[in-house]
Amino acid sequence: MKSLIAFILSATVACGGQRTPTQPPPTMPSAEERLKENRDAVRLEEHDIDLFEQRMGLKLHRSDRGVRFLMLRDQEGEHAKPQQWAKVNYVVELLNGDTAYSTALGEPESFLVEMDQVESGLHEAIQWMSPGDSALVVIPSYRAHGLIGDQDRIPMRSSVVYHIGLVAVSVRP
Repeated sequence: MKSLIAFILSATVACGGQRTPTQPPPTMPSAEERLKENRDAVRLEEHDIDLFEQRMGLKLHRSDRGVRFLMLRDQEGEHAKPQQWAKVNYVVELLNGDTAYSTALGEPESFLVEMDQVESGLHEAIQWMSPGDSALVVIPSYRAHGLIGDQDRIPMRSSVVYHIGLVAVSVRP
């Protein structure tokens, strides 16, 4: 019996004598640090778009909101306006040339300008176009799918390249 008590006591002392070191809780970056990180990410993304432009031999125009574009076919006519339905053919690529999405051949898709759930940069770009126009549009991530991408084919913080043609505009779909 004495040996059992001695064994239990020695086992208790041997096992419970050390404390695990406590780690301080992780600190959240300050608002200023987060702002700097986002500015750096935007600068890096702008550099990537510049390299894309050089690699492709393009001279893109740039809007005040960061969308870059090149009109490939510029027909006369009224530009698309908010609350009109825009019927478009498109191919969406990443800057590395990988195709993310496209309309099926002969099956354009429609969206309501300034109202539908498409990239804000696309809403901006489509309003520079009239029916029959086609353009190459580069939309930075903050005007496209943002920080997390689309969680399918467009990775986080990715710019997208639209090869887009405006087929028609109308007040009804």
